[in-house]
Amino acid sequence: MPTVTVIQPTIAEEQNTKIRCAAYCRVSSDSEDQLNSFMAQTRYYEKAFENSEIEQLVDIYADEGITGTRDDKRDEFQRMIKDCRRGKIDRIYTKSISRFARNTKDCLKNIRELKSLGITVFFEKENIDTAKLTDEMMITIMGGLAQEESTSISQNMRWSVQKRMQNGTYKNATPPFGFKKVNGDLEIEENQALIVRQIFEWYISGYGLKAIADMLNGMNLSSSKQAVLWKADNIRYMLKNDRYIGNAMFQKSYVTETLPHIKKRNYGEKQKYCATGVNQQIVDKETFYAVQKLLKSRHRDFETNVYPLSKKVFCGKCGATYKRRNRRSGAFWLCRTHDIYAADCENGIIVESDIYSAFIRLHNKLLNNYKQILLPLKIALQDLKLRKFSGKTQVMDIHKDVAKLREQTHVLARLKIKGFLDEVKYIEQINELNVKISKLQSELKKFTRSDDEDEALDQIEILTDFFEKREKPMTEFEEPVFEGIVDKIVVIDQHELEFHLIGGLKFKEKI
Repeated sequence: MPTVTVIQPTIAEEQNTKIRCAAYCRVSSDSEDQLNSFMAQTRYYEKAFENSEIEQLVDIYADEGITGTRDDKRDEFQRMIKDCRRGKIDRIYTKSISRFARNTKDCLKNIRELKSLGITVFFEKENIDTAKLTDEMMITIMGGLAQEESTSISQNMRWSVQKRMQNGTYKNATPPFGFKKVNGDLEIEENQALIVRQIFEWYISGYGLKAIADMLNGMNLSSSKQAVLWKADNIRYMLKNDRYIGNAMFQKSYVTETLPHIKKRNYGEKQKYCATGVNQQIVDKETFYAVQKLLKSRHRDFETNVYPLSKKVFCGKCGATYKRRNRRSGAFWLCRTHDIYAADCENGIIVESDIYSAFIRLHNKLLNNYKQILLPLKIALQDLKLRKFSGKTQVMDIHKDVAKLREQTHVLARLKIKGFLDEVKYIEQINELNVKISKLQSELKKFTRSDDEDEALDQIEILTDFFEKREKPMTEFEEPVFEGIVDKIVVIDQHELEFHLIGGLKFKEKI
């Protein structure tokens, strides 16, 4: 009969290591409930883990003022999932399933992935722990209810908006350039209206969109209160905006009714509502419709063709992108600045075949020398990653300090509202707190840069694996390889290119 020796499990307490926990919060930016604020939840989780002997809080992830129906809009949620994949988290705490996700499908997908990584999730409100296999059915039920709630809210909001569109009472949140809001209605902002009329006159006179934008920028006339520069797209949008003749077209875009809710351009799938006489005119109708005819006649789509080098070649002198042109001898790429006015940028044309040849040479050099170039870099990044990870406790300390300072700003605001603090003193103290918060956030960025380094390491590993598996040198240009390993190309001058590869690697090659 065989002899069996029982090997006892090694638990976290015996290893003197704590379970690394993360907290996920999702709050509405317009919520007045302090209990649901990021600050309150931060304090809650910090206190919960303060005296724990088996668990430690490594990070708090918080998304504010966004919908829970789509994962791709939740930056902090995605950061948390990425950290889970990198082995930085053992367990996640969140208030409820509706905080975690309002979409049942995505909720289960994420939970199953986390389970496969050995990471558990605890939903406090429902008292559900994914460490217990029997809880998946409960998660499905509760997630379905949360999804239905979210969908119901969205439908009610859409119904309300559509009714206001139908009767012509729908009002945009932000007034178009040339208007201001007075008691919810649009009124002409005369100083801006003068600019609008001038734009229409210039376009009818023969000036192009970019030329108009350049003239306005040269006059230091901002396109918004935030001192944003004018661009050709701004001008085109204004010239097509029928608000300037007192009309309004509603439901130019719509949000899909099924999950995930996606905003789409309305090309006839949904009803549109054209309301006339909704506001004062800035431009007369004759001028407006004349401009519409000109826009159609002058329209040219310069980006219909996409090539391997499209949006990847940049000028090392002025920073502009290169565009493709054809001639009898073959295709070439030209700096956009040089094309407009050669004196502004001395970088001229680069023959397309020369760029391809330079890439082939670079590829073959790396194939022959990747063990000397890529492998040491990979090892160095792995070592840096380990050293960076030790600074997580400092990150949590900074989060705590920021939370305390934000709480102080709320206290000052309440004191001012109640009349205990005058305006001057309030502004003075708020500015001091904001300076302190900014300094702490700058300090925080030093630690969060490790995420970028993790990404670089992942890309270096991809690059190394590629060349390890590559058997033959490249004899002719291979587009899939180029797309996979090249981020961009910088034209140093007519005789030299700088290839920026994934992982932040840069290599120069003569042409």
